[in-house]
Amino acid sequence: MSNESRRAPVLGGNGPQGRGMGAFERAKDFKGTVRRLGRVLRPYGWVLALVVLLSVLSSGFSALAPKVLALSTNEIARGSLAVLKGTGEGISMPLIGRILLLLMAVYLLSALAGYAVQFLLAGVSQRAMYDLRREVDAKLARLPLAYYDQNPYGDILSKVTNDIDTVANSLQQSLSQAITSLLSVLMILVMMLTISPVLMVVALITMPLGILLSSRIVRYSQRFFRGQQAALGELNGFIEENYNGHTVIKAFGREEASRRRFSELNEALCGHAWKAQFFSGIMMPSVMLLNNIGYVAAAVIGGALVLSGRLMIGDIQAVIQYMRQLSHPVSMAANILNVLQSAVAAAERVFQLLDEAEEDPDPADPVSLAHVKGDVRIDGLSFSYDKTKPVLRGVTAWAKRGQKVAIVGPTGSGKTTLVNLLLRFYEADSGTITLDGIDIRSMSRVGLRRHFGMVLQDTWLFKGSILENIRYGRLDATDEEVRQAAKAACADKFIRQLPGGYGFELGEDAANISQGQRQLLTIARALLADPDILILDEATSSVDTRTESLIQRAMERLMEGRTSFVIAHRLSTIKDSEAILVMRDGEIVERGDHETLLREGGFYEKLYNSQFAPPSA
Repeated sequence: MSNESRRAPVLGGNGPQGRGMGAFERAKDFKGTVRRLGRVLRPYGWVLALVVLLSVLSSGFSALAPKVLALSTNEIARGSLAVLKGTGEGISMPLIGRILLLLMAVYLLSALAGYAVQFLLAGVSQRAMYDLRREVDAKLARLPLAYYDQNPYGDILSKVTNDIDTVANSLQQSLSQAITSLLSVLMILVMMLTISPVLMVVALITMPLGILLSSRIVRYSQRFFRGQQAALGELNGFIEENYNGHTVIKAFGREEASRRRFSELNEALCGHAWKAQFFSGIMMPSVMLLNNIGYVAAAVIGGALVLSGRLMIGDIQAVIQYMRQLSHPVSMAANILNVLQSAVAAAERVFQLLDEAEEDPDPADPVSLAHVKGDVRIDGLSFSYDKTKPVLRGVTAWAKRGQKVAIVGPTGSGKTTLVNLLLRFYEADSGTITLDGIDIRSMSRVGLRRHFGMVLQDTWLFKGSILENIRYGRLDATDEEVRQAAKAACADKFIRQLPGGYGFELGEDAANISQGQRQLLTIARALLADPDILILDEATSSVDTRTESLIQRAMERLMEGRTSFVIAHRLSTIKDSEAILVMRDGEIVERGDHETLLREGGFYEKLYNSQFAPPSA
């Protein structure tokens, strides 16, 4: 692939599609990314402080509940023994009622505090990611075109959408779980200490064993999850590719080969997936086994303490409840770590985008041209995407007001690159470009591009009505002006035949109309814009011969009195140009009109004959 086609998506290329971050990719600079995430969350510090306070209350009430419940159990045990021994009153039902009411209040307060934590964290994470998305969007507008050439479009989209969503969801989930889990463990241990230090030690023995077992299983299963994600990505890519190319597959009779490849990929995904799910599934039963061993030990030791009179039976019940509560944050620790790793890895990718080098800033006091005549001059222009491989070498050319200048040459000769430099999509390594005698570098990019109109070989239309798509050329245009532009572009007839006419809704990529019709709409859009200078990149390549002749006449009316640059592959479309620039290997090797260049018998004559000479020639 040539430098020209690879580096110039704005004037006729589509970048490769990339894939987003894998589910278990780890950050390269974990601490640095966490600190930077902290700065993103800093404006919401007071909300996070309130979250911590509410989490303390939620965990405290939750930890208090088993001890309150133990009071009712102790009262029932005391009253039952008193009745059996005949030494006192039985169970005090009013006391039991008050204890149960207190228990309900404790649970309710814990739940309300937990709801408030989730509400506040959802707001913090989404507002912080709103700020981050806005910053990323502004950054994308300031990045040079070279960034989009060097990075797959799919990867850029993944950073803007998937990675920021991952950070938002993971932050809310991991922050909530981390805070509540840590506070729950502390509160539970404190409450167990007030009941029985011995039983607390029993719980502390089983807890690290559960953590160790969980971490071992997670570490072992991660490779299968990574394999599952990779296999899933490969399968999805294969399905997308085959769906888009199903016509070609059928035309060449490759259905059976496609099915075999699908079966291979599907089998690979199945193999990784069942192993990942199996090892993930055995973690909870394994941890529960350890927990049950702890419960048995607590029951045996607690029973001995009850018989010795050092504990009451309600205390054992409370301790077992605490051990059951303790197992939850312990088992969640590995999940919190994975979620946090995913969030930090996604955030690192977003921060990498934010750290990319931006376009050179516009001049502090840019020159503004109210009226443009259209005199363009290029002097000694040199440019390279890769400094070791120059694309343009000392190009000198000019276009006078109202001239139609065609740019021809083989693929990779620098045609599109030259036009990109005219619009300052890139900055030249050396040389100058002037517009009406003014160096374009002294103008702002927006101010410069306002004077240009473009019709590309690669049509771009957005999802919306035909009226809105044409009006994109000039947003303040009336409906009648839109229709007149469509008539001039020979698009009015087919538009009126569509359901809804100008209100017809284009689908994604305008796939519900033909390629030729899409091209007509882009031409109508350029006609409506009424620019000072036109850039046409083989604008009639996707229409039939009859429509092409009509469009050529419309283009002639549009180009009248305006400077026009036409990148041409079909030389029949530019025979009437006042000047033809013939490019080869980054240089202008010939210049002149069509008849002059043919008489000279140079490179243009060879190009022309290669298209139109009879086979015997």
